[in-house]
Amino acid sequence: MQPKIALITILTDDVPGLAGFYTEVLGFETVSEEDEYVELRSEGVRFALCDRSVMAKVTDHPGYRERRSGQTFELAFPLDSPEAVDQAYAEILVKGGIPVKAPNTMPWGQRTAFFADPDGNIHELFSDLHD
Repeated sequence: MQPKIALITILTDDVPGLAGFYTEVLGFETVSEEDEYVELRSEGVRFALCDRSVMAKVTDHPGYRERRSGQTFELAFPLDSPEAVDQAYAEILVKGGIPVKAPNTMPWGQRTAFFADPDGNIHELFSDLHD
């Protein structure tokens, strides 16, 4: 096996609602769309949203039927500047993103902010600090 990720899929019970957030709030473009699956254009890796019931049927694994609890993953969105982090965070909140942590300068040399999508998945905006 080659250690390479080709697709990231967020599982949800509300594909249309979550797809609306990722397209209307975060600006992703829809590549393909079905009732229970939406693929979004993303440079470098395929990105999709899929109804949990689809994976439950395909795998017959009970884990897909269990309600998620706690954070299990994070998407990190790179931005060009620390100012862009502040601006993007404000825009995401105005459009319906859920605030988690306002932009902050981190000791490891980045400006970061955290927001959640409608399913409660917490994601990060970041930019390296420039000297």
